[in-house]
Amino acid sequence: MSSNTFIKTVISGFIATFTMAMVSFLQGGIGLPAIDIGHILKETFNHVHGYEVYSLIWGNAAFNIGGILMALIWVAFLQKRIPGNWLIQGIIYGILITLVAGLIISPLFARAAGETFGIFYLNTWIPGLLILAGILMHVTYGVILTLSLKVAGVDRKST
Repeated sequence: MSSNTFIKTVISGFIATFTMAMVSFLQGGIGLPAIDIGHILKETFNHVHGYEVYSLIWGNAAFNIGGILMALIWVAFLQKRIPGNWLIQGIIYGILITLVAGLIISPLFARAAGETFGIFYLNTWIPGLLILAGILMHVTYGVILTLSLKVAGVDRKST
């Protein structure tokens, strides 16, 4: 990956992460849970320490860095392997992220925070709504990421 591709991917990842965060907050308006990942990360970090060490700034920083890392993973490993145009690829990547989040990431973070969401949020009182909210958030991330990369000229040929 060239330095130019790296910078374009980082910027695209930031744009996609910001858009996902806004969708996360706005989906409360359509009856889905508003999921504040920055707050969840901050609370998890602080639970591990047993007292307030981290502010919301650190939770949001971790959230944004995670989104940028997901963009880099997409470009470095998956973009050439997943078929379709940018829209289909974005939808597929969003669904993949949702599966990994519900199966591995969310249960581990919940455990670290002293909670138990269960796999695919089955130990919550609204697992279906949480899964639907996750799909909406992550598909938005995937589509905005692949669109941003297309506009920036980061395609299968340039990586």
